[in-house]
Amino acid sequence: MKDIITASRMKELDAAAIKEMGMPSLVLMERAALKTSEEIINGFPLNKEKEHVLVVCGRGNNGGDGIAIARLLHLQGIRTDCYLAMGAEAMTKETRQQYETAVNYQVPMVHNPEWDEYTTIVDAIFGVGLSRTVEGRCGEIIRCMNQADAWKVAVDIPSGVDSDTGRELGIAFRADLTVTFAYRKQGLCFYPGRMFAGRVVIGDIGIYGAEQADDRTCYLEWGDLRLLPERVPFGNKGTFGKVLVVAGTEGMCGAAFFSAAAALACGAGMVKIQTVEENRIPLLTLLPETMVTCEFTEESNRKCLDWCDVLIIGPGLGLSGKSRARAEWFLHNAAKTQKPVILDADGLNLLAMYPEWKSYLSERVTITPHLGEMGRLLREDISRIQPRMIEKSREFARETDAVCVLKDACTVIADKNGRTYLNLTGNPGMATAGSGDVLCGVLAAIHCMYLKEEKPDYGLRAALGVYLHGKSGDLAAKEIGQRGMTARDIIRMMPGMLQRIEK
Repeated sequence: MKDIITASRMKELDAAAIKEMGMPSLVLMERAALKTSEEIINGFPLNKEKEHVLVVCGRGNNGGDGIAIARLLHLQGIRTDCYLAMGAEAMTKETRQQYETAVNYQVPMVHNPEWDEYTTIVDAIFGVGLSRTVEGRCGEIIRCMNQADAWKVAVDIPSGVDSDTGRELGIAFRADLTVTFAYRKQGLCFYPGRMFAGRVVIGDIGIYGAEQADDRTCYLEWGDLRLLPERVPFGNKGTFGKVLVVAGTEGMCGAAFFSAAAALACGAGMVKIQTVEENRIPLLTLLPETMVTCEFTEESNRKCLDWCDVLIIGPGLGLSGKSRARAEWFLHNAAKTQKPVILDADGLNLLAMYPEWKSYLSERVTITPHLGEMGRLLREDISRIQPRMIEKSREFARETDAVCVLKDACTVIADKNGRTYLNLTGNPGMATAGSGDVLCGVLAAIHCMYLKEEKPDYGLRAALGVYLHGKSGDLAAKEIGQRGMTARDIIRMMPGMLQRIEK
């Protein structure tokens, strides 16, 4: 599990390393340059002897990193030129020192680069502090860099990318590789910044402390899936959890199927679907491993609730009066019995229609809205939510105590304590009908794995489920490609993903 930080937090950590820990700024700059130059040399698409590198530098400390990179590459015998995009005036103190050192080591300085001469272009114009729109001379330079037929490397963050939101500030450098320092920046997680960054490498340069923040933002890695409990060798189907799926209306059995099938594929012991009579035969035909009930009476509902360990409420449920009654009964009574709930799709649309239902929410409820559903819940336009996904997710989680899984290309998971996870798995092939229903089943199955946990961490459970869902989608994309991928393909990959964890 690794931390993700904002530009302001990075500045605080940088200042603390210098002032409190006594790490000289120039030493940090040298370490950043050394890490970047190593990654450049190791990643050269051509032979070292054939390379011609151009490092384009600004006048801030990011430019100082770039000048130091040019010096290190030059001293390695690699043909390297340095281009000061803003001239040699008004440099920071550290950047001025790096410039003078580079001149002493006879690093070639160019003033009017012929962009097509270079096999590698390194961007060190702007660092993480950029907040204004890039235009004028710098905008034109970045445009020329992007058009050049060269391998492209960004220092810390591609110039023109907002470090916190990933937005393009006028024009942004398109990198094949970004070497960022100390911690991954938020703007390297959200699109389009994540796309502009290419492959991201995090360089340890001696700055620490992000993990001490109360409102940490993290992302999971493959090894974190080992946090999932092992399957008990002496268990039975009841041991591994029972999931009740309250889903489906007339002509809408697919969502119930995907949720139920995913829960089983992810290890849930038993699944029962509460749906309408019209869906009974299709669901039993599609998924005979499940049980199906179509009764909706106080007695039958109570039996279903007593039977299950986890509930999924909402996929394909519809918005009719009958659908409303089904959703409210199970949401209300699950709150009374303190059973975990995954609330999705029409369950969220009904919540938006009847905001008084928020009284049923707690830390045991995980909501899984996409941006449109979140807009309805908050009564805000999507354009206001998308740039503030972390902020909006945290606000909803704090207001209701629920875990908020705000789905997008970079899904945000927030809990009531301010802990936030950004998911970096998944791919565009997962933007397909039923993928969200599969996620519901995965999240329910993850809850089933933790039935014996004394101090539940519902936010972490959700983050693990979203990560696993995305990794299964990535495996499906690798096997069959992103075009034409379906929700069934994600489910099909799930058991193999879990098997890999056990090895």
